[in-house]
Amino acid sequence: MNLHQGAIPKDVEIDKDLKLLLTIGGLHALGIFLSNTFVNIYLWKQSGEFLDIALYNLAVYVLQPLTFIVAGKFAKKIDRVIVLRLGVSSLSLFFLTVLLVGENAATFNILLGALLGVGAGFYWLAFNVLIFEVTEPETRDFFNGFQGVLQSLGGAVGPVLAGYIISRFNNFQGYTIIFSISFIMFILAVISTMFMKRRSAEGKFQLRRILQERKHNKDWKRILHAHFSQGLREGMFVFVISIWVFITTQSELALGTFNLVFSGVSFFFYYVITRIIKPHMRKWSVFVGGLILYLAIFLILLETSYITLLIYGAIIGIGYPTLFVPYMSMTFDVIGRGWKAAEMRIEYIVVRELFTNMGRVSSIIIFISAITIFEPETAIPYLFLTLGIGHFAIYFFVKDVTITNPLTEHHAVKRELVEEENR
Repeated sequence: MNLHQGAIPKDVEIDKDLKLLLTIGGLHALGIFLSNTFVNIYLWKQSGEFLDIALYNLAVYVLQPLTFIVAGKFAKKIDRVIVLRLGVSSLSLFFLTVLLVGENAATFNILLGALLGVGAGFYWLAFNVLIFEVTEPETRDFFNGFQGVLQSLGGAVGPVLAGYIISRFNNFQGYTIIFSISFIMFILAVISTMFMKRRSAEGKFQLRRILQERKHNKDWKRILHAHFSQGLREGMFVFVISIWVFITTQSELALGTFNLVFSGVSFFFYYVITRIIKPHMRKWSVFVGGLILYLAIFLILLETSYITLLIYGAIIGIGYPTLFVPYMSMTFDVIGRGWKAAEMRIEYIVVRELFTNMGRVSSIIIFISAITIFEPETAIPYLFLTLGIGHFAIYFFVKDVTITNPLTEHHAVKRELVEEENR
């Protein structure tokens, strides 16, 4: 990104809450990216069963949207900072529980997934709302730019650093170290929330009304169907690819390197795509990005080696920004032109999350059903080919969206890209 875009005018003061929110975002990025990839591998090394990993992720994606609903209600009834504190506290509790159960973590896979889902639900709902409240038009570019740098660094450095630490120790000692570091990061984040100014809440939570808005707004209906399709791919890909890399290499450092390749390429192409894709090119970009992501699957199906997996990581590092930059822009443009958009912003975000996570849950249920009936080695390639088409199918839902004016919230685009690691 250009430095001048993240610069702040000399006559504009950056207040304490903005700095604190950046600090919390940075601690969250480091804590999550350091450990999140390796929780699945930690469980895999203990269990060796795809079913246990699938149930862990299913718990995450069931509890996350339910928590979004609760957090949305809280955000309109109690202090937004308290909602954020609930999020980082739940995430710190997740890592504390991982440390306490230790080598029995696979036995508590559903509990761990539920804790992570609850933490993510509270955190992201509050963080998104607070961005609107602690930034002004003059400071928003600075916040988005700096937050993007923190997220990108976390995504690139965290996994490879964690992989190196794990590879230097025997048994599960390395895992204990990185989970402990993540726990400390979230404790510091909890402490940081205590210094933020209280922010009173107002308004009535009208989730049902925004759900019903699909009947009145065809563009909103199309966007929600696209998000369900998005979730269909993400549900199983979020953990199966990581496990495939580990099975192929038997090395956590190799998995960290895979994430480094993906994050590095996607960061560069995020930079490129945001500068070359104009509003009239969005649908074309969605089509190309979705096609790249689907065709990449054939590479790892034809030959599963570490080299092909690294190439796959680089290719999806191109595909994700190409798809998600215009796709998220279209999503927020539709929301921005929706019924009572300013007043119902929280409800629109919650409904969007509901549809994305319904797709993820459906994906994992299909995955569990398939590996229960067939051997995982037989079922997974077919699941890749069927569920993997989810991102390509997004185009066929958004191609008829009529709203194309750039009313995008830039930070939301950046957040979505960051959350697409390990696909």
